[in-house]
Amino acid sequence: MGKEAYKLAGVDIDKGNQAVTRIREMAKQMGVGEIGKFSGFFPIPKLDAFEDPVLVSSADGVGTKLKLAFMMDRHDTIGEDIVNHCVDDILVYGSRPLFFLDYIAMGVLNPDTVGSIVSGMMKACVENEMLLLGGETAEMPGFYTPGEYDVAGFIVGLLDRSRALDGRGMQKGDVLLGLPSTGLHTNGYSLARHIVFSQLGMSPQDTPEGWSESIGEALLRPHRSYLKPIRALQETSWLKGCAHITGGGFLENIPRILPDGLGVRISQTWPVPALFDFLVEKGEVSFMERHRVFNMGIGMVLVVDRQGIGEVTALLDSLKEPHFLMGEVVPQQEGAERVHILSN
Repeated sequence: MGKEAYKLAGVDIDKGNQAVTRIREMAKQMGVGEIGKFSGFFPIPKLDAFEDPVLVSSADGVGTKLKLAFMMDRHDTIGEDIVNHCVDDILVYGSRPLFFLDYIAMGVLNPDTVGSIVSGMMKACVENEMLLLGGETAEMPGFYTPGEYDVAGFIVGLLDRSRALDGRGMQKGDVLLGLPSTGLHTNGYSLARHIVFSQLGMSPQDTPEGWSESIGEALLRPHRSYLKPIRALQETSWLKGCAHITGGGFLENIPRILPDGLGVRISQTWPVPALFDFLVEKGEVSFMERHRVFNMGIGMVLVVDRQGIGEVTALLDSLKEPHFLMGEVVPQQEGAERVHILSN
């Protein structure tokens, strides 16, 4: 078969090299790390100021939001999705992001698509003040449908355990503040796609009545990072905990940060974005299910000491970070759900 045997089997090494070259050049321009070697090096920061330094890590994927990117043939936001999701996952403890590694796998390697995905990763890494050290781009013919791919990411951050946001001191009467999401972020897309494309028969280019953007554009908005507001709030003594609202919504994510014996009571007082109202109405999604599947417009929930709520809200105002009073921490009633959401 000669030197073209691997290409005949579905793997084009030359295209792989083109993708790596393109990524390496982007990395140099954006200063996010040195790409293309067997492994990445990260200089350990000086730890003199840390009482008990620990590394914090997380890994995640983008989920079926990728299907929407395939439908729209738009891939630049996917890189932002995976980086920001991973940043927020370690940020809930107060971790400082250090570096990120990615994994991209597709059936037939497309250097343009890979370049678009990685450019989004680099953009998010710069905004989150971290390095993109490298990753893996795998061509797997026969494993993925042509034009489709999967993306995953791994992040490492640094934390002083003595300052970890681990719920210490959380008590009855503490206040819940919500920071807005930019959309569905990276969760709930299996249900959203079923409602929009299967039940309603819409295309991504369709624009619901009264909207200024298409349904596809609204669904593809990238997952945001909460690094700046949470880093600023860490400098106060009032922030006690953070819950990243991902898969499982309010009902499953908020309990992950609550000490035993405590629950929360939430009143939906924030303005729910039109996208969520549309999905809930058209899909006839029940009250409880919508809060278990979607973030309903709140991507990060903060638990704040009631005595410091004025200082915290003033700081968020100074950062031009919108925020909403959501409820409070309450004693958990025996046998009751830890998250009680009041219907309007």
